[in-house]
Amino acid sequence: MSKRKICVVTGSRAEYGLLYWLFKELQLDEDIDFQLVVTGQHLSSEFGSAYRIVEEDGFRIDHKVDLAIGGDTPKDIAQSMGRGVIGFAEAMDQLRPDILLVLGDRYEIYSAVQVAMVMGVAIAHIHGGELTEGAIDDSIRHAITKMSHFHFVAAEPYRKRVIQMGENPDFVFNFGTPGLDTLSRLDLLTREELERSIGFNLDHLSFLVTFHPVTRNQGSPKKAMTALIQALDSFSDSKIIFTRPNADTDNKIINKMIDEFADLRQSRVRVFTSMGQLKYLSAMKHVDIVIGNSSSGLSEAPAMKKPSVNIGDRQKGRLKAPSVIDCEGNKEAIIASITKGLSNSFLQSFENMSSPYKEENASSRIKEYLKLTPLDGIQKKKFFDISPFTGY
Repeated sequence: MSKRKICVVTGSRAEYGLLYWLFKELQLDEDIDFQLVVTGQHLSSEFGSAYRIVEEDGFRIDHKVDLAIGGDTPKDIAQSMGRGVIGFAEAMDQLRPDILLVLGDRYEIYSAVQVAMVMGVAIAHIHGGELTEGAIDDSIRHAITKMSHFHFVAAEPYRKRVIQMGENPDFVFNFGTPGLDTLSRLDLLTREELERSIGFNLDHLSFLVTFHPVTRNQGSPKKAMTALIQALDSFSDSKIIFTRPNADTDNKIINKMIDEFADLRQSRVRVFTSMGQLKYLSAMKHVDIVIGNSSSGLSEAPAMKKPSVNIGDRQKGRLKAPSVIDCEGNKEAIIASITKGLSNSFLQSFENMSSPYKEENASSRIKEYLKLTPLDGIQKKKFFDISPFTGY
């Protein structure tokens, strides 16, 4: 009996961190032929050529799909998507996987899923059913859901939403989020080890900041970033670790402003294109607060009982723990939210909270399901009506 071929696509550092332990599960199972395709930011020198980290972690890359990421206008992104479709067609033709496994909502993942759908490959999707109303990722995620056959969601409300979209409940599973497996499996660095590894002392007050473009916002990314930088500068005694944004529309403006801010404050600001999973999560553990609009502020930070300030609409619609402070993207609101997040009363208010994203050994459960589930007839997908459809 031949091994089941499961192909996983990764296109960004953040996504790779969430998938790391699932990669390990697939790699070590002797009954699975684990195939790995890297694309997007992993292959861009501007974003740190992170595919090297994937290889250093011991994973064999079976195919690279270069999107030739250059500019950051909507036209540039759309053209990258087109190059992705062409490249993934070549990859799928060569690898002939039984299942394509993807996570999330990015445009390069959308390209891969389109190809798999046309070529008759079963598609498994992680993190469907979520909402991010401030980003085009929201529409991409739902489109991927409708093309997928198996769904692994991060929370019960998301499972219900995927079913509401017409997906068969028999193939929608709430196994938790694989990204949180890291917190129970990885030995994070001590504060001293982290400071040595990044050459930067955190001192008595420290922030971890990640701010991505808000791709559905018609406002100026420069205005939004200016508000954030001015707010951060109000805490003049703080140490700040920046991680750069994703390869989305207008990322270059944000990167330029981060660099200019850091150049003038070299004693207290460090900027990283990619910290890697160990350093990033260790930094999250040891800083005083997480700031920005990254999903990690809603998932990993609450699991660590770490306060986070979520700025603007990028993550609007996602489940949030009591440790997350939503705020508008202006200087005064950001300052007030950081001040609140650092206060003893706020820190004590969520000491006994439970995160909406549970640690359920998701990586192992997803692997076992995809390894054993029958694939016969899976392509004959039907729309599942929650109640009998009677027309209008």
